[in-house]
Amino acid sequence: MSAQFPVARPRRLRRTPALRRMVAGTRLHPAELILPAFVKEGISEPQPVASMPGVVQHTRESLRKAAREAAEAGVGGIILFGIPAVKDARGSAADDPDGILQVALRDVVDEVGDSLVVMADTCLDEFTDNGHCGILTASGDVDNDATLERYASIAVAQADAGSQMVAPSGMMDGQVGVIRAALDASGHADVPILAYSAKYASAFYGPFRDAAECAPQFGDRSTHQQDPAGSQDEALREVRLDLAEGADAVMVKPALAYLDVITRFRDEVDVPVVAYQVSGEYAMIEAAAANGWIDRERMIHESLIAIKRAGADLTLTYWATEVARAL
Repeated sequence: MSAQFPVARPRRLRRTPALRRMVAGTRLHPAELILPAFVKEGISEPQPVASMPGVVQHTRESLRKAAREAAEAGVGGIILFGIPAVKDARGSAADDPDGILQVALRDVVDEVGDSLVVMADTCLDEFTDNGHCGILTASGDVDNDATLERYASIAVAQADAGSQMVAPSGMMDGQVGVIRAALDASGHADVPILAYSAKYASAFYGPFRDAAECAPQFGDRSTHQQDPAGSQDEALREVRLDLAEGADAVMVKPALAYLDVITRFRDEVDVPVVAYQVSGEYAMIEAAAANGWIDRERMIHESLIAIKRAGADLTLTYWATEVARAL
């Protein structure tokens, strides 16, 4: 039992900035941040994303610059999302060796080498003309097993292009195991998999769908992404399945609304836990700051501290380069 007031005064350790800094239990580091970046085929200038002030759809050249700046700031990684000029029902551009994502991966690896972990989103929604994450049945449902075949091919194409990590985000059953087998069989046994293990059917993704041009043309993704009202046990079942299939790191998405799930993952698993501070989280802070309602820099820092304190080892955030510079 510790002393009680008036002998015990917790405020003593909060009295000065130096004291607070010395005893802080949670610290951010640039290497723990991952920058999501969008690259669009067929544009000559970066295109601002209206719902995400400060975020753009990159050209190949502007993406090179953004990657170089992130590396110079000490950011740990960059994850690429490709937007092709032509889309079809099977997302053919997703595994095309000359598709925009594979070309961009080669560009970025050439630009930054090993100074930044270059990774790719392994999904179909940016590439299908219907905006869904997989192959559709005649009735319009996502065909889980047919989609797995596409994911395996996409992951191999990304690894061939130089991706140092693949990140399957579609929430298909069995996706990690199928991708692991495909990578191993194609000579990429050393490429790790970052599994989106708890990805929720969230309203926080709206601005991302503007940036990646992947809003579903009909229906939604509730049949494969997790229910926000689902229990932590459901999320733990998903993460255990991914680990059994060979996941090297696991993700919770979104971050701030699911801090409890991040904490459960950190308590339960022995691989890195990653959180995605998603587009809606970014857009809310930027919008409130633009109206003068909040202190923007403090809010950004506090939100990232909360994610790390909950247990995240790594965080995907659109502020990665800015925050890394400030740190």
